[in-house]
Amino acid sequence: MEMEKRSNGGVSDVGAWAMNVVSSVGIIMANKQLMSSTGYAFTFATTLTGFHFAVTALVGFVSNSTGYTTSKHVPLWELLWFSIVANMSITGMNLSLMLNSVGFYQITKLSMIPVVCVMEWILHNKQYSKEVKTSVLVVVIGVGVCTVTDVKVNAKGFICACVAVFATSLQQISIGSLQTKYSIGSFELLSKTAPIQAISLLIFGPFIDFYLSENLVSNYMKTISWGAILFILLSCSLAVFCNISQYLCIGRFSAVSFQVLGHMKTVCVLTLGWMLFDSELTFKNIMGMLVAVGGMVIYSWAVEVEKADMKATSVGKNSLTEEELKLLRDGMDNHPIKDDKLGESKEVLDV
Repeated sequence: MEMEKRSNGGVSDVGAWAMNVVSSVGIIMANKQLMSSTGYAFTFATTLTGFHFAVTALVGFVSNSTGYTTSKHVPLWELLWFSIVANMSITGMNLSLMLNSVGFYQITKLSMIPVVCVMEWILHNKQYSKEVKTSVLVVVIGVGVCTVTDVKVNAKGFICACVAVFATSLQQISIGSLQTKYSIGSFELLSKTAPIQAISLLIFGPFIDFYLSENLVSNYMKTISWGAILFILLSCSLAVFCNISQYLCIGRFSAVSFQVLGHMKTVCVLTLGWMLFDSELTFKNIMGMLVAVGGMVIYSWAVEVEKADMKATSVGKNSLTEEELKLLRDGMDNHPIKDDKLGESKEVLDV
């Protein structure tokens, strides 16, 4: 089974990235229509995220009940701890977007890449090559050029942004760590954490949304239209694929790779926004996107080079050099091995 997974790893990896990009871009487009003032004006982002995890938890329950997936044991305290960090990430991002300008919000998202690198170095002593560091810098510059506009920040907004960056980075690192620690699959881990996040977000989400929008979700639900219901269901359906693919990608690769290549979604959102919603796409946006895509290509190449170097080093450590083999042969020739049964000397044959 393990060999089959490895042999098909290339196709599966591409499929995982494609699922994440398509579902993430799709959910952004659906939420734009659902939450914008020109759409259905559903301004309850935290509660909507609670709906997302509720549907994800339902899918996980059905999958476990039908035997499609198996449930492995993970300590409850670790699931609670992870869910708290994940919810802090969601809430922090929503508060950061409300309290800060869009430009500073984009800077906050970009800062996650170096923060994840530093945290992986601190927590797991992970080292990065010069090529990887250079490619990460290129991606950050490219995405920054095409997304960052006006930058305004205040004390509350800055604190919320810091909490959001720290919590999001820790969450993404923990996804891979928990999968490795308990030998659990991405969907199985998601099935365990989704119910906890759904319950907590649906309880506290309406209060957070009231603070953000000064509107009660209960009042909106009294006059909700069928169009809004349809887009909520569409958003929840896409969220299932988005959540699964996120856990899948981070579990197979790393939090840094997920952040770097994940910025391809930013490029897609800008392009689709220009095509579908008549959003402005300037020369600066286009140049930034080209630089970002170039950085992603360099990063993919750098990671492959890093893997090849690590493999060569590992092989080198487990093999003897030609000089060592010669010395070993000479030593064997000078010291023949005695066969106890035959009582005679037997020379070791060269391999």
